[in-house]
Amino acid sequence: MGPYYGQLITTNNSEVTLDLGKVTFVGKPGQGTFLEGLDIQSPDFIDWCNGIRAQPDQIYSLFRPASSSQPHPPVPTVTVLPLLSIENNPELSVLGDWFAEEICRSLSRTNLLSVISHLSSRAFSGRRIDIDVIRDKLGVDYCVSGNIHRLDDQVITDVDFLDARSGRILWTRRFSGKFRDFISDAGQGLTNIVQAVGSAIASDTLNYVRGRPITEIADHRLLMAGVSLMHRTTLRDFAQSRELLDEAVRRSPRSAEVLAWRGKWHILSVVNGWSSDPAQDTKSAVGSTAKALDIDPENAFCLTIDGFAHNNLLRRLDVASDRYGMALAENPNEALSWLLRGALFAFQDAGQQAIHAAEKARQLSPIDPFKYFFDSLCATAYLSAEDYGQALKFADMSLERNQRHLSTLRAKITALHFLDRTEEAKEVAAELRRRQPDFSVENYMRAHPAADYQIGKNAALALTAVGF
Repeated sequence: MGPYYGQLITTNNSEVTLDLGKVTFVGKPGQGTFLEGLDIQSPDFIDWCNGIRAQPDQIYSLFRPASSSQPHPPVPTVTVLPLLSIENNPELSVLGDWFAEEICRSLSRTNLLSVISHLSSRAFSGRRIDIDVIRDKLGVDYCVSGNIHRLDDQVITDVDFLDARSGRILWTRRFSGKFRDFISDAGQGLTNIVQAVGSAIASDTLNYVRGRPITEIADHRLLMAGVSLMHRTTLRDFAQSRELLDEAVRRSPRSAEVLAWRGKWHILSVVNGWSSDPAQDTKSAVGSTAKALDIDPENAFCLTIDGFAHNNLLRRLDVASDRYGMALAENPNEALSWLLRGALFAFQDAGQQAIHAAEKARQLSPIDPFKYFFDSLCATAYLSAEDYGQALKFADMSLERNQRHLSTLRAKITALHFLDRTEEAKEVAAELRRRQPDFSVENYMRAHPAADYQIGKNAALALTAVGF
């Protein structure tokens, strides 16, 4: 379709949209050859396509004017433009296009962003950036752009991240590598850029909502702000997160993912020991996830949060396992599903499976605003494998970002106890006691889903040893 592609079609990580104002339909729905001109030389595809073409009534039934019956949550929209070759070097243009596509692919793994597809963004390749045109044509809030050039045997990329509404450059990053090894060596540079995008959007969103009346907060910032505050370290931020999420639900009552995020808030309220009524928060969590699945029963994120509720609040490990399996069948790249599945394996003393799942989760989710949560559950995974050195490493990484996370403090105490670092374990115990004065081993063993397994018994032993 050449240059007309960007004028007619917009794609992101969830749907393909055709601008119906620029096309005319000829004939009636179902007429013509099904998928005529789509030349895919795969025997399975050909057999499937021929089977449908042989049933005209079935072709007619496939026609529907809307791409999706379920609304998607209002989240920031990002485009990643191919990097521009300063020297108009064809080889560098290919590398710049590949580099942008990899950033796009990584960003699309989170459900907190809507990412314009690389095909749509590619319509602007080879041009000097005009942020007004990019914003108006693609309808984006943020834009990743840059250039690529060669200096001796080095390929150098300069990447800018812009606020498409104001034109502000939020940050710039440089990555370089040897020309012949650029693709194989670019992994860390790509990860740094993707992490910086996620961090900048979360920070920009929080600056935007600070001190602003909730009724004046733009839809696409509401959910991101609520989720970011949900995973901050203070109770005040956590409480404000609830207000933002409730408003997001009010504005998008049929968005399954918004409901699931609110369900997660209630889960964390109980798990973090901040709930004034754990029974009611448990009921609200399960109610929110159930409603989300009523709206969109195949949504991988909603399945995951429902599994989280059943695992951590109801101790229904069997239901949680089913939910995580269904979520990963729908979306094998759902990072949170892998992470929570790893925690489930850990609770059941399947250490190596827990480590595999947790590490895969960290690889798939480099931009989420709650990295501390990923590191915390990685610590739990290594505890289940009795690798206490690695468990301590991840617990420390998690606590650097969130000192208030109670389960991370318990994981650190357990790791230090089994490393025979008793005095340090007692210091962490004092911090846990300050954060949760009513904590007791008896209540922990009564409520925790791992209580009947060795990892739970090891934690109880360590906690008892430091005075609980």
